[in-house]
Amino acid sequence: MTQPLVLLLSTLAEPYRAQIAERYQLLYAPTAAERAAQIAARGAEVRVVLTIGTVGLSAAEIDAMPRLELVCTLGVGYERVDVEHARARGIALANGAGTNDDCVADQALGLLLAAVRRIPQNDRACREGLWRDALPMSPQVAGKRMGILGLGTIGRKIAQRARGFDIEVGYHNRKPRADVPYAYFGTLAALAAWCDFLVIATPGGAATRHMVDAEVLAALGPRGYLVNIARGSVVDTAALADALAQQRIAGAALDVYESEPERPETLLGFAELVLSPHVSGRSPEAIQNTVSRFIANADGHFAGRGVVSPI
Repeated sequence: MTQPLVLLLSTLAEPYRAQIAERYQLLYAPTAAERAAQIAARGAEVRVVLTIGTVGLSAAEIDAMPRLELVCTLGVGYERVDVEHARARGIALANGAGTNDDCVADQALGLLLAAVRRIPQNDRACREGLWRDALPMSPQVAGKRMGILGLGTIGRKIAQRARGFDIEVGYHNRKPRADVPYAYFGTLAALAAWCDFLVIATPGGAATRHMVDAEVLAALGPRGYLVNIARGSVVDTAALADALAQQRIAGAALDVYESEPERPETLLGFAELVLSPHVSGRSPEAIQNTVSRFIANADGHFAGRGVVSPI
C-alpha cells in the first residue's frame, strides 16, 4: 500500500524529517515559493499537511488539495490555519498541545530574570570593564506578583515555576478556572494594575490582537515588566515602544514580536528590552516531542482511531 503523502510547510531539521519519512511520503516546502510550487505540482496527491500556527494553511490552499484529510500543527498554535474551512471539508485537525510546554515555560522565566535582573546589560558592562558600583541595582524577582494572560497548559507551567520563586500568581482568561488556586481578574487592565510582571501566554489570532495596548501598559506602570512568549500580535508594538520611551514601564522581554522574522526596528534602541528570536518552544526534547506527536496523530487518523490531540 502506498504511504500517504505529507506536505511539510515549516522548517524542520533533516533528522526529524527522516523520522516522518520512515512512515509517510514527505514533501518538504519550508519557503513560500517551494510551498506554492509543491501545491501546484502535487497538491492533488497530498493527504496530510503539517504546518505551524504562524505559517498556517489558507482556504485556497486547502481547496487546491482535493484528497487532503488531515491538517496538523507542530505546536499548540493554529491561528493561521483556516480551521472552519477545513472542518467544512470534513478534514481532521490536530495540534502538538503539551509537547513543548516545559521549554516555553523555562524560556518565560529566563526572559523574566534577564529583564528584571538586567543580565544582558550586566554581561556587556562586565566585558567592558565596569564594576557593580558604576551600575544601577536591579530589583529582585522573589516575593513579587506575576499576572499571566492565558492560563492554559503553558500558563500553568509558568505559574508553577513562578511559585518556586515565591511569586504570587494571578491570571486573566475568558473565564475563571475552577482547578487552580490563583486569583482571577476579570479584565486584563485590572490584572496589569495588580502585578509586577505581566506574562503573555495566550493564543494568537484576531481575538487577541493588541490585547496588550497603551491602557494595559499604563496599568502595569513604571515598576512593571512585560514578558511575551505567546504571539507577537498580542502586543501593540507602537504602544510598547512609547511606554519604554516614556519610562511608563520598567522593561520588557520578548520572544515574539509583530515583525518576525524581521527584527522589531522600533524597539531596538531600548536598553530595558531583552529580545530572543522566537525560540521559546525550541529544544531537542521539545522538537522530538512535536514530531512524535505528529506521527501519533497521523497514525491514529489513518488507523481509524482518530488523532491524539484534536483541535
